[in-house]
Amino acid sequence: MGAVLGLCSMASWIPCLCGSAPCLLCRCCPSGNNSTVTRLIYAFFLLLGVGIACIMLMPGMEGQLKKIPGFCEGGMGSSIPGVEGHVNCDVLVGYKAVYRVCFGMAMFFLLFSLLMIKVKSSQDPRAALHNGFWFFKFAAAVAITVGSFFITEGPFTTVWFYVGMAGAFCFILIQLVLLIDFAHSWNESWVEKMEEGNSRCWYAALLSVTTVNYLLSLVSLVMFYVYYTHSDGCTENKVFISINMLLCIAASVMSILPQIQESQPRSGLLQSSLVTLYTMYLTWSAMTNEPDRKCNPSLLGIIGLNTTTPASQDHVVQWWDAQGIVGLILFLMCVLYSSIRNSSMPRAVDNEKDGVTYSYSFFHFMLFLASLYIMMTLTNWYSPDANYEAMTSKWPSVWVKISSSWICIALYVWTLVAPLVLVNRDFD
Repeated sequence: MGAVLGLCSMASWIPCLCGSAPCLLCRCCPSGNNSTVTRLIYAFFLLLGVGIACIMLMPGMEGQLKKIPGFCEGGMGSSIPGVEGHVNCDVLVGYKAVYRVCFGMAMFFLLFSLLMIKVKSSQDPRAALHNGFWFFKFAAAVAITVGSFFITEGPFTTVWFYVGMAGAFCFILIQLVLLIDFAHSWNESWVEKMEEGNSRCWYAALLSVTTVNYLLSLVSLVMFYVYYTHSDGCTENKVFISINMLLCIAASVMSILPQIQESQPRSGLLQSSLVTLYTMYLTWSAMTNEPDRKCNPSLLGIIGLNTTTPASQDHVVQWWDAQGIVGLILFLMCVLYSSIRNSSMPRAVDNEKDGVTYSYSFFHFMLFLASLYIMMTLTNWYSPDANYEAMTSKWPSVWVKISSSWICIALYVWTLVAPLVLVNRDFD
């Protein structure tokens, strides 16, 4: 319900982007001092950029642009004498367009992250910029994104690929923290309801969700061994799967130890099952980036629909494959959760008169990292080759993802043992 109310509140702001000049000069109307509404509008900016990037990846987009008379270099030309195409349409579509759209979004949020450092109160003049002037900020985001298409090729794509990989890794870490926070909040909420009344119903729900998570993890584990390993090869995959299986079992057992239960009575297998399922996703995501195609079958190949696909098409960029779709879903959930968490009724009233309810700078920095994560997700974490005609999988992408799975389990284990180690800290 909170998410729906938040989206409704955000929808009421859209006309403000096109309001009259006096309205625009007065930080837009009405004021956006509500922390949740503001975060949802910035999330809308980011999702708009994601939508544009997805459109640029649609098959046949370059061919359609080249049909526009006098627009593209090497296109159909124009019936008007002396008018020739001057736009490199190859840059406007495919992964090159994704890199530039995400570069524009990333620079916009990074700029605001730097501007909002140490804003402690909504009375700070910079808070007015953060919570208002939406039309001008939208125009600035568009201008930065359009300007990114004028960056010369050179080493831009290669350098930005490694920047994107580092930023996406950091965003995955934020995802892990939010996931663990969500898992603990979910378990605590259901345990409270179970203690308040109708305990059998809530206990059954708790047990059912936990069982489903573990069953999905077990099925994933079996499929990994069947399709991503071979008796005479794929050693790395065997090691990844086995290590993560053992780590998940150890974390699950640890969560129900008497010492852990004594310090955290509401910790349990629900959180462990959710972390285990997410770890399985990260393991699968890492293996889908292996350069060796024998150890990295496509999803269509697994179900037997493209067994005759030519080798030259192994690395065609498609954001709509299984890994990309799951990554987009997790991205959307993470951004939405980070925007509405700690808020039950996001209405457009000032709830930051006494102080900000979240760090403006860190929120923008998170969206900066999210822009890099979505760039890597839409391009399948692939690196362009020397002449930018193909996309190739790289081992650094594999190690980034598999190491993030280990960090996920380590963070969860730390939330279990922290009360035992830091006895003087309050973890309620």
